[in-house]
Amino acid sequence: MNYDLHIHSAFSEGESSLEKLASTAKALGYKGICFAEYYEGKNQIKKLQAEIKKVKQKIGIEIFLGFEARSVKELKFLEKIRRNFDILLARGGDLELNRIACETPEVDILTHPEYERLDSGLDHVSVKLAVKNRVAIEVNFREILISSKATRSKILANIQNNIKLAKKFKAPIILCSGALSHFELKDPNVIVSFATQLGLELKESKDAITKIPESIIKQAKERKSEKWISPGVKIVK
Repeated sequence: MNYDLHIHSAFSEGESSLEKLASTAKALGYKGICFAEYYEGKNQIKKLQAEIKKVKQKIGIEIFLGFEARSVKELKFLEKIRRNFDILLARGGDLELNRIACETPEVDILTHPEYERLDSGLDHVSVKLAVKNRVAIEVNFREILISSKATRSKILANIQNNIKLAKKFKAPIILCSGALSHFELKDPNVIVSFATQLGLELKESKDAITKIPESIIKQAKERKSEKWISPGVKIVK
């Protein structure tokens, strides 16, 4: 059961429609995907949910709605309306946002923490916080795909460093395409295979595209339940 929980459609900064992305993902063998959007208002959520429902019924693939916070202020706001969507992502790269995302239980995925940095964007303190709060550290395939030469070499080194840190402290690692177009979606076997070159064992790599996203989805469904109060707190009978 493969999942890609970080895809951008034409609704945000992407280039392809929800339907084209969903149909391509299904053809590649994904059971479910998440469209990561940038929050613009309540009407946007309703519009996206309606479009997702329509495409889901037509294509026959699980589709989740996610919002990606681009600043600490935006992250704090999205925390408050968490029940209105499925998955909360934090756009990594800024050190402060990286740290706060790792210490926020409502965050599901810290995307590309090394983005546009000379270092990896994480240290042992941040990774320990990610473990405590069940925040998945993303390995973003697109970041590697669109880079070249010295830049790609640096990105690969930083991702490898983050994988080492995550493995050392047992932080969850998730593999995502980060696709902005249906052309950037990749066969899950290709992503799994490539991740083994970055420091993950084969089982770890497979888990990062199956078990880890499955646990995020399960948690997202629990958050929408009336019994859920806050992370770690829910009503039981």
